[in-house]
Amino acid sequence: MPTAAQLESLYRVSYQLTYVMLQPIHLVCLDRRTGNVYVLAGYGEYLEFEIVPNGEVF
Repeated sequence: MPTAAQLESLYRVSYQLTYVMLQPIHLVCLDRRTGNVYVLAGYGEYLEFEIVPNGEVF
């Protein structure tokens, strides 16, 4: 289960991707090994984000 900070960051990243950059989001999943939320986006699937449990985005 993602943390509240991860969900807040996920909302912000998703909003920026879809409404500001007009990029599709292909995959959102929680990596159970690390606890990070992984986001794959972009028309060429070239945008990757990881959101750590404290909400930081890499």
